[in-house]
Amino acid sequence: MSASEKQQVALYSMLASALLAGSKLLAALFTGSLGILSEAIHSVIDFGATIITWFAIRWSDQPPDEEHHYGHAKIESVAALIETGLLFATTAWIIWEAISRLISGHSHVEITWWAVAIIAGSIIIDYNRAKALNRVARKTSSEALEADALHFTSDMWSSLVVLAGLAAVWYGIPAADSIAALIVSVFIALAGLRLGRRTLNTLLDTAPEGATEIVRQAIGGVDGILEVKRIRLRPAGPTLFTSIVVEVPRTMPIDEIVQVKDAIRAAVQGKFPHADITVTANPVPLDSETVFEKVMLLASRRNLAIHHLTVQQIGGKLAVSFDLEVDGGSTLEAAHDIATRLEAAIRKELGPDIEVESHIEPQPEHLLAGEDADPAISQAIRTALARHAKGETRLSDLHSIRIRQNEHGLFVHYHCRFDGSDTIDDVHASIDRIEAKLQAAFPDVRRVIAHAEPVGVEPHQL
Repeated sequence: MSASEKQQVALYSMLASALLAGSKLLAALFTGSLGILSEAIHSVIDFGATIITWFAIRWSDQPPDEEHHYGHAKIESVAALIETGLLFATTAWIIWEAISRLISGHSHVEITWWAVAIIAGSIIIDYNRAKALNRVARKTSSEALEADALHFTSDMWSSLVVLAGLAAVWYGIPAADSIAALIVSVFIALAGLRLGRRTLNTLLDTAPEGATEIVRQAIGGVDGILEVKRIRLRPAGPTLFTSIVVEVPRTMPIDEIVQVKDAIRAAVQGKFPHADITVTANPVPLDSETVFEKVMLLASRRNLAIHHLTVQQIGGKLAVSFDLEVDGGSTLEAAHDIATRLEAAIRKELGPDIEVESHIEPQPEHLLAGEDADPAISQAIRTALARHAKGETRLSDLHSIRIRQNEHGLFVHYHCRFDGSDTIDDVHASIDRIEAKLQAAFPDVRRVIAHAEPVGVEPHQL
């Protein structure tokens, strides 16, 4: 439903209100009927309300700007609140005039066919305008159009009561006109109470009934959330502004946190398609975190690479040591400063009494221009690799052997298999022995990269 369609239905309602107000005022002046006069005043106020609605919709359809970050939809609520006040003002006047006539007994009403025809025609117009306005209001969640529809609906029912009052006057019951006016005032008052309550709820940022629990249940099934800390909902026109704060493990990778937030948004929009959703994921420590996880997390947050992390318990005191990789071109002073800041962060996390020690070494080269090794050297290394592999009883199925060379030396790559129940310590020890023997036989071998796979598992795709 486009903005122009909302404005169009509001404009048609404004024209209809003007027609109804004018015709009813004429009928009231010529008949002296308080019932018709109350209807005329009701329609005049409706006409004013439709003007307010039309301007409010034109304003609310403007997009967000630098001063109104949430858009202009709440102007419709302000318009609806003004219309509520007009409804109550109408009610007060009708009640006063009706009671005055009943007490004084002055209730002369002249019934004419054309006055009855005006009231009957207004019922038809009211019905069609209320139907059209409600249809658009439901599609756009427009409070201003809903308020307008409520005006036309109350107008329709009160007109029916006025017709009944005129019929009673025709049959010789003069007080029926004032009684009909009082009944009309009840319709108007009830309509005002319902509209006012909804409008105030919106202006006070009251969450739609049951919406908070619906959101909570929708995001409860998202994996990775430790706890939902806060849900805030605020309706503004068709948009439900939604703010959600959750807690996630601080060891969770950033890309997984992004996926969790995307999953939360998708879950909420599945329930509220027009929701504008903001998700905050606060990383929190877990009681189950190990010292290894805490140290690796601290390094990762600083974009630092560490390895050979060792944690020892010595005399009731923790001792942590690790190798820290830094740019080989950095000065010792700069590298030592990086290491010192990381060590300080570890002490802050684990306690001031902890022993922390780092070994600084240059980072491996990130990108090297390499090529396949000389065929003769490659064949010699393959033969030696196969011979050494036979000496490792746990190792089997040597395959995918590649020997490359670059400015730093030879790099040997191969795949092999071990029993799936073998420990990593045993697997690594076998691979290390092969690497040591190859480097002893071929001094130019810079690194040996072995990829171990469990027996029975599909080969790793290169």
